Formats: sequence, C-alpha cells, structure tokens
Amino acid sequence: MAIASGTLWVVATPIGNLDDLSARARAVLGSVAVIAAEDTRHTRHLLQHFGVTTPLLALHEHNEDGMIAGLLARLDAGEDLALVSDAGTPLISDPGFRLVRAARAAGLRVAPVPGPAALIAALCVAGLPSERFVFEGFLPAKAAARQQRLAELAGEARTLVFYEAPHRLEATLTDLAAAFGSDRQAALARELTKLHETVISATLGDLIARVAADADQRRGEIVLIVGGNDAQAAQALAEGRRLYALLRGELAPARAARIAAEFSGASRRALYAESGTTEADAPS
Repeated sequence: MAIASGTLWVVATPIGNLDDLSARARAVLGSVAVIAAEDTRHTRHLLQHFGVTTPLLALHEHNEDGMIAGLLARLDAGEDLALVSDAGTPLISDPGFRLVRAARAAGLRVAPVPGPAALIAALCVAGLPSERFVFEGFLPAKAAARQQRLAELAGEARTLVFYEAPHRLEATLTDLAAAFGSDRQAALARELTKLHETVISATLGDLIARVAADADQRRGEIVLIVGGNDAQAAQALAEGRRLYALLRGELAPARAARIAAEFSGASRRALYAESGTTEADAPS
C-alpha cells in the first residue's frame, strides 16, 4: 500500500509576546517530525517555553536551495514538517518561498497555520487607511537605490508599509520626506507586542524630529506605515464614480460599486456609500 505523503505546515509564531502562539500552532509544532527554522537558537527558545521537544534544522537564505531536495524526500516519505521564521509569518520578508514553491510543484500538501504578522499588526493600529495597502518589505540598503524606489512609489494612492532596520531609520525617513513631502501622514510602529511597544502617528517631518531627539525610537523591530498620495486617491475616486455611473444601469448598486472600486482603485467604502449600500452590507 502506498504511503500517503506528509504535509508542510507553514506556521506563524509570535512577533514578541510568546502568548500570541496559537493553540493550533503549538499542537502542530509538537507533532511534526522536524521544524525547519530560520534561526534554530531563536526557535529553540520558543519551543522550550512551551515544552516542545521537536527536532530543529536550519533553513535560511544561504542554504535553502540545498535543503529542498532532502525536505521534499521526507515529505514524500510521509513525514510532516513545519516551517517557521524567527518571528511572525514565514515568507513575509523571510526565507521559505523556494521550499513552498517546490513542495507545491511536487504535488505535496502545503498548509498554513495563520498567526501574527508585524505588517498587519502595525497597519491595524496606525490610524491610516487600511482598505488598500502595499507591502514593500525592506527598502534597498544603499541610498541611491532606496531613493529611486521611493521616487517610483511617490504617486501610489494606497497606504504603504515598510520594514526597516534601526540603523537605517533616520536615513529612510529623510528619503521618504524628500520623495513624498514632509507633510505626508505616517506612523512609526516599534517593538509591537513587546515591553517597549511604541506607535507614533505624525507627519514624516515630525517623525524625523522625534526619531532624531529620542534614541529609543531607533531601537528594536520597526514597521513604517505611510499614507498614500491623496491626489492619486482623488483621481481614483473620480474614475470609480465614472465607472459606477456606467455600471449602475446594468447592475445592482452594490455590485456596480464593488466592480467600479476593483477596476479604479477607488475606496470601496466611498463607492458603497454613493450606491446607498450601508456599511454593514459591504463585504469585509
């Protein structure tokens, strides 16, 4: 009888507060044959906290390609494996993509165990529009490449989310203000779910001053959230209204508003309001 292949579990782990590890994540980590971890020392601390003794192996950007064949063989032989990063959801600015792609291409089961992600946690508390956003991960470390990328994003109407290293924070904020304008609304989220959690909502200009004056804001894990280009948002709304007017004659108001928002990039809620659909009726 053929042996059923195993499952590659992609498991989210806490970004700071260990109590954020879900009961399901703990159960999966305790039941698999091995856990592939970005940094085994970091993950071992998490496992010891919960009394999990599953073996660990290192899987990071420098060895991922060479590890894939062996891990796929173990999955094909029926073993369940777990993939974790140092913190948060794997593959989000972390290694693991190549393994997941290879497992799926081989017809093996890949299943998520959802949980914390710093970008979502920061977006939820920033006080900036969150219906549409762009996650850019880490900007280029070199100034010229970073400034070029920000110039390309200057017209983006959606909220922008970045990760940044503490030692580059001041330079990145300065480049953001130069590309987007110092009055662009933004938020600095630092050490989320940890003892020194801080969220500062201000203009980019004000954030530069706050960070320069307070060395503590240049420490720890950092997420930057920057509001979109209002001029672009206004243009998108105008296009959304135009599409809604065209679609309204053929479709129900709610459906016309949803399609117009999808194709124009306009705020879905704004078009729903114009359609007469209540907020409660709009999909979440």
